[in-house]
Amino acid sequence: MTDNRAAFEAFCDLFYTQKRVAAAFAFLVADDYIQHNPNVPDGPQPAIDMLTPKFDGSPDARFEIQRILVDGDLAMVHVRASLPGLPVAAVADIYRFENGRIVEHWDVLQPVPAHAAHDHPMF
Repeated sequence: MTDNRAAFEAFCDLFYTQKRVAAAFAFLVADDYIQHNPNVPDGPQPAIDMLTPKFDGSPDARFEIQRILVDGDLAMVHVRASLPGLPVAAVADIYRFENGRIVEHWDVLQPVPAHAAHDHPMF
């Protein structure tokens, strides 16, 4: 795939909206996937193993895409994540493409506070 935006939008739909983790990774993630989250080893399978229970295994989990940005070989998705028993979180997942496949991932997660110092939301 040469159109990173179209491929990334399809990946985000599979992963965040449909919660089909393994299908999303099979669709677009390279075998030499580098993971910058310190709690997950490199490679697609460790990420699939860690994420599947949170996505596929939790029917009440919601991952609402707020925005998608794509600039060349970099893509970012801003997500409102709601997992049962946890506070709602703002998540920014950043990915790097190489040869039409996702080869690298960084993430930033911030719980949404009950009260903010301003009147505009995090989303």
